[in-house]
Amino acid sequence: MNRYFYADTIENFISSDPDYILGTLVRSSPFDITDLQRNAWEEEINLLKPILMGEKGQIIFEYDIPRLGKRIDVVLLLNGIVFALEFKVNAKEYLRQDIEQVWDYALDLKNFHEASHELTIVPILIATDAKDSSVTQKFCIYDDSVFEPVLCNACGIGNIIRQIKSQYATDRDLKYWKDSRYKPTPTIVQAASSLYLNHSVEDITRTEASGKSLQQTTDFISRIIEYSKNNNEKSICFVTGVPGAGKTLVGLNVAVQQFNQNDLAVYLSGNQPLVDVLTEALARDKKRQEEEKNPQKRYTLTEARRNVKAFIQIVHHYRNTSLNKIKRPIQNGVLEIDPNKVKKYQNDGYSEVEHVAIFDEAQRAWTQQQLANWLARRQGVKDFPMSEPEFLIWSLNLREDWAVIICLVGGGQEINTGEAGISEWLRAINKDFSNWNVFISDRLTDKEYASDEIDKLLQNNVRVTKKSDLHLAVSMRSFRAEQLSDFVHALLDSNVAKAQELYGELKDKYPIILTRSLDKAKEWLKQQKRGSERYGMLVSSQAQRLRPLSIDVRCQPDTVHWFLDDIDDIRSSLFLEDAASEFDVQGLELDWTCIVWDGDLRRENNTWGNYSFTGSKWQNIRSEDRKSFQINAYRVLLTRARQGMIICVPDGNPEDSTRNPDYYDGTFNYLKSIGLKVI
Repeated sequence: MNRYFYADTIENFISSDPDYILGTLVRSSPFDITDLQRNAWEEEINLLKPILMGEKGQIIFEYDIPRLGKRIDVVLLLNGIVFALEFKVNAKEYLRQDIEQVWDYALDLKNFHEASHELTIVPILIATDAKDSSVTQKFCIYDDSVFEPVLCNACGIGNIIRQIKSQYATDRDLKYWKDSRYKPTPTIVQAASSLYLNHSVEDITRTEASGKSLQQTTDFISRIIEYSKNNNEKSICFVTGVPGAGKTLVGLNVAVQQFNQNDLAVYLSGNQPLVDVLTEALARDKKRQEEEKNPQKRYTLTEARRNVKAFIQIVHHYRNTSLNKIKRPIQNGVLEIDPNKVKKYQNDGYSEVEHVAIFDEAQRAWTQQQLANWLARRQGVKDFPMSEPEFLIWSLNLREDWAVIICLVGGGQEINTGEAGISEWLRAINKDFSNWNVFISDRLTDKEYASDEIDKLLQNNVRVTKKSDLHLAVSMRSFRAEQLSDFVHALLDSNVAKAQELYGELKDKYPIILTRSLDKAKEWLKQQKRGSERYGMLVSSQAQRLRPLSIDVRCQPDTVHWFLDDIDDIRSSLFLEDAASEFDVQGLELDWTCIVWDGDLRRENNTWGNYSFTGSKWQNIRSEDRKSFQINAYRVLLTRARQGMIICVPDGNPEDSTRNPDYYDGTFNYLKSIGLKVI
């Protein structure tokens, strides 16, 4: 499918029959064309022809922006300037969501369209029947040469174009602009939506400087799946990656591809907020897409959610389905299928229907003790003999033909007790499933991914294959600061010199600001936002003494509304009332964040002091595991922002022993010593 529906020189556009142009647009569209769309195109063509008389340049209709899953109505390339036009035919008002839409187009071009990086980009919202036009207003242009959206009616387009040309025209040749490479870094929600709407992973992601593209990793996994299928074998593979490198995107990409090929696959995560947000976002997109294709047919959000849940599930629900098949009580520590509860199917055995299961954050699966205790308390299943990794492999092993498990492994982000780690997966394979092929990232043995016993577990398994294609080395969360994860690691590791060096390299393209005023922090967030960019407040789940700042970690946000709804909803992150913790945001991201830093993690004698608030006072955390979880909680919080963040370390209150200024001053001074700009 072309990146655009129609493109030509302006001279040819003016001289061409309107019916020919309309016919080209209709033939290029992959969707059935409604009368509303046809009429809109006709009006756009008839409006632009007289306005562009005598101009030299190019005109493009319906230019694809795959990261957003949308198309720009019209792009005009005139005198080295990119005009992005969004038409609202017959509209009498300039709606906020429409302004954000055209602004998003301009920002997307600036940040991700290679030929647009150095160009002036002018987003114009045209409400054809509106009374007023901003031709009389002062234009606002940002440092990156992107205009704030210009609002005009049908009569104002020509004057605006001429006025902006007179001030910003250049002699840049834009002949090849329309075919320039588009290399975006989408949020996981945008990426999932685009994949679900049949874009490829190459459409919506950029190729990293390291040469490790998400497509390479996806392709290698696809070859493992194909091999397993053709040879009736079972395989497990481990994909590693730095925070924000795109592991979840790889998993979703594989799930969508296999789902579309009828080799059923399921994406599983123990991260409830991530599953909830993705499911709702995809369901809303599905509803919108179905209603656009067939405006006369009602397509409910409930139906859309049901379709999405066919391949995205919370891992506990998938596990419980398998649990319902076993004989109870469990005898002698051995799981057995109860044939009275489930039928055996050809090739499926007693397994679920999926051949492929993708487990996100596989290192966070539960130990045998954690799972057994939970099942005994919640479901009355006593003496459960397996860890979660072992049981999940056991479930897929019930298939009598082939199966593939894909484990997506994050590093340094363990934030819960009872997590088994990767060693438990390998222990289970070695103990009971020696017939499985094992494909691992060549970085799986690195300290941040695995325990010291991994090497020993691997060397005793002759079916292990190491591949560099299974490691994603570069963070994609922030397209402005690929070194962010390294900076955060140095900051939390008390490596001041390294943190200073990395901050110096990223501060101009990725602002990290320090303040002691929450009001200033909120105002800073609001000033950064453009278009539909999202911001929000983040806090540690142990930040118990921020209540005087109206932040109560006991009041958990509704993550679906927090991440997906706009500023009109008080539950939205944009409303800046609810703060999310590391449990709410792991695996997700915002454009801009404010981290409000409490006294739970504080600088003392040039190192970190770890505390939890119990009763009415702070108490030292002595467990090394709990200390590690707390550091990792802040690691998660500090790597959620794609474009920049502000860290607010409160002043404390000398009259409140739980908010002694000493608990905060050390942290503030440490961050300041790294070089963070203070406001």
